[in-house]
Amino acid sequence: MNGKFWKHVGLVTAVAGTALTLAACGNGSSNKDVKITILQGKVESNKQFKQIASEYEKAHPNVKIEVTSIGGGTQYDPVLKTRISSGNAPTIFSLDGPASLKQFKSHEADLSDTKAAKAAQPGTLDAVKSEGKTYGLPFNVEGYGFVYNKSVFKKAGIDPKSLTSYDKLDAAVKKLDSEKDKLGIKGVFALPGKEAWVMSDHLLNLYLSKEFDGNAQKLYKSQKMEFAKNAEMKQMLDLQSKYSIKPVMQMDYAAQVNQNFSQGKAAMIQQGDWIYPTVDQIDSKFAQKDIGMIPIPVKEQEGKLPVGTSIYWAVNKQKSNTEQKAAKDFLDWMYTSKEGKKNVVNKLHFVPAYKGYEGMKMSDPLTQVVFDYTNDHKTFGWAFPGYTGTPWDTTVAQPNLQKYLSGKQGWDKTVSNMTDGWASQQKSAQ
Repeated sequence: MNGKFWKHVGLVTAVAGTALTLAACGNGSSNKDVKITILQGKVESNKQFKQIASEYEKAHPNVKIEVTSIGGGTQYDPVLKTRISSGNAPTIFSLDGPASLKQFKSHEADLSDTKAAKAAQPGTLDAVKSEGKTYGLPFNVEGYGFVYNKSVFKKAGIDPKSLTSYDKLDAAVKKLDSEKDKLGIKGVFALPGKEAWVMSDHLLNLYLSKEFDGNAQKLYKSQKMEFAKNAEMKQMLDLQSKYSIKPVMQMDYAAQVNQNFSQGKAAMIQQGDWIYPTVDQIDSKFAQKDIGMIPIPVKEQEGKLPVGTSIYWAVNKQKSNTEQKAAKDFLDWMYTSKEGKKNVVNKLHFVPAYKGYEGMKMSDPLTQVVFDYTNDHKTFGWAFPGYTGTPWDTTVAQPNLQKYLSGKQGWDKTVSNMTDGWASQQKSAQ
């Protein structure tokens, strides 16, 4: 999934403000010329959206859409707020869960009657529902874990699928570390301490999910955060940090994914299926043949992959009816038409959050892992969208975890600051 989790989610480079033109009006739309603007936070998919745009434009020449993508070092919500306050609000924008659903309520159209909303998989709309209405459509479902280098593991004689407990993982990590030179790696892990969301959203979710039944709305509404599994999180964070390529605190997403893992310098990294397009651009042979993903072992969730949705499309109800209809038609086309479905799987490398994709093969090994775990019902939910978009994530969780990782603060203080900070935020929100 932040300065926004969308920094996540792939967030490869610094701000990418890329405007592109595409046509986006469904067959049932008016023939009037209309312009739609999209502001979205999945910057690593810019190229793919542009390809889809070009295809769509040929068939629907009467509607133009300008897409701007925000990511990397730039947080999404402040840009969206500025656009709204300056009178330049987009037609289609992104939500990341209950907090942004509440924040931008006055601009969210009801999408309950769209084809896409009706086709959404069970549970994928829960975070963006309010009073019986649906205000967002999921981009996709995503999963994360340890993305690993198959050749390195094979050379070390380690079966990655056998690492189903912390003890087994710990033993494998020590073996990999002891054979670094022979294996041709600089470190077992590449932990991006500079990217606080990797810890505050993804890693923390593993140890909070069961407490809140993997439900973002339940977490968002909860007055307390017990964080009873904090000792387990410390153990996993310490393991990654100790056996990571250094310096950890100077490593960002690009250094982790582009410079280290994609170039064979790390045996595995904590990331998700969204990194595939980046790895593929750097070394397509490595991406297609040599990467896999396994769950991060968590007690009571062994063998399960955390799978969920972190970003949703919203349509601006302040725009004209013609513009809103064209926007809804485009989103319906992208997720429910024959052409759109192929693009979702083959161009965007998305694991679909919608029904109607049965029998399709995912286009890369990482999305295939997520697809397989989902179909086998070996998943657990994402609770962390319940705090992305809240001040707690960016002003409490992230800085405290970074203080711990950099050695400036003890773990007990880190945990108490996080749990007390959550209680304080929830009390003031009442």
